[in-house]
Parts: sequence; structure tokens; C-alpha cells
Amino acid sequence: MLMKKKLLHVFYQPYKWLIYLPLFVLSTVFFIILGIFILIFSGPDAANRIAGRGWARFNCFLTPVKVKVIGRENIVEKQSYVIVANHQSAFDIFVIWGFLGIDTRWVMKKELRDVPLFGLAGKLGGNIYIDRNDRKGAREKLKEAGKILANGVSLIMLPEGRRSRDGNLRDFKKGAFTISRELGMPLLPVSIVDTRHILPPGTLDLFPGRVTLVIHKAVSVERNSADNLDGLILNVRSMIQEGIDLYARRQV
Repeated sequence: MLMKKKLLHVFYQPYKWLIYLPLFVLSTVFFIILGIFILIFSGPDAANRIAGRGWARFNCFLTPVKVKVIGRENIVEKQSYVIVANHQSAFDIFVIWGFLGIDTRWVMKKELRDVPLFGLAGKLGGNIYIDRNDRKGAREKLKEAGKILANGVSLIMLPEGRRSRDGNLRDFKKGAFTISRELGMPLLPVSIVDTRHILPPGTLDLFPGRVTLVIHKAVSVERNSADNLDGLILNVRSMIQEGIDLYARRQV
């Protein structure tokens, strides 16, 4: 079995470099330009929903990666959430954006704002760029985000901050949970399972496979509650860990 996987990995390399990579670049440019046009005529909701989701799904199809979604019934239509998910791989963005099925805005590190076209499209689409070294400034920007979070538009945050290198769930930062409490907006925990086997962090070692996206039941958060924030974080973290443990596939 191990030998078979190694052979498949070798045979995949020409496809990755000669077909996937050029089409990834072309599709990224195409969907960004499409998104800007949609944004001008129909607004950021339609741009994120059509261009963003289309870009993500196309690249999953191109890899190819099959995504199984569990728990979609836990999403209430027109309800906005602060979505919190684990972070295993750069491929996570394709899985969440393409298959979660919610109109979303992303919280992204400010360095991505300078990427040609991508940074412009992200800004015009209402996504939020923050300086991770400026906690006060980042918090103010996130509080302002509450103005656009309505009628099902939700905010995606990855509370580990950085990708897990070994697949183990890192400690969660408090930002997403503080904002959820200040806005009185429910948290929606999501487990992303096995993306690190599709694209291991810190590498270009892309390989086809299967991914599971587990949508847990929302966690209600009372606005400006004095409840224990650490307890809330531990509860949500344990839900995400449970989803990973339950659906992660053993790799040979």
C-alpha cells in the first residue's frame, strides 16, 4: 500500500506542475476579475458568493479533492455567525469558502492586502485585514465588522492563528470569542479534517484526496456576558477536536 502511494505521488507530479499550477494561476486571475465586476454591479455579497465560492470549488475539482460535509443542518438560514475553525493547511480556504455554504467575510493578515489583485479584491469584498502585532487596532477593526454581519453574512476566524505543523490542535487565541461576545453573535465551530494530507503546511506537496468538513451546533453567546471566556474557548475547542478525532482518516 505504501509503495502504491509513493508511485501515485510520483505520477502526480507532472500533472501538478504542468496542468494544475498554470490553471490555478489562470483561475485565480479570472475569478478575481469576475469578482470585481460582480462587486461593482451587485455588491460584495454576490461577489463573495459567486466568485469566491466558484474559485474554491474549481480548485478542489482541479486537484482533485472530494469534500464531504457533515452537519449542514446546524446552520440556520439568515443567521450570522462568528465561524471558528481549526487550521491545518493553506488548502483550508478552498474547503471553507467552497463548501460551507454561508456568505462570509474573512479575517486575514495585513500582508495579503499587498498581493496584486487578490488584496484589492479582498478589500472591495469587505474582508478584514488586521495587523497581528497590533492587538488594539485589530480588535477595533473586528468590532467595526459587526456593521456588515447581518442577514446571514458571517465572519470566519481561525483562532489557532497559524497552521498546525503536526496536525495537533494548537491553543486558541481569544479574539474570535471576545468579538462574538461583544456582538452577541453565536459561534459556529467547524472542524476541517485531513487537509494537511492534501497540502502539508509549509510545502508545495499537493496531492489528491478526501476531506471532511464538520459543522457543529452553534454555541449561543450572550452579549457582554461576564461568563468565563476561558471556559467558552475550551468548550468550542473540544467540539472541534472531537470532529477531527471522529473523522480523521489513518494515513498509510
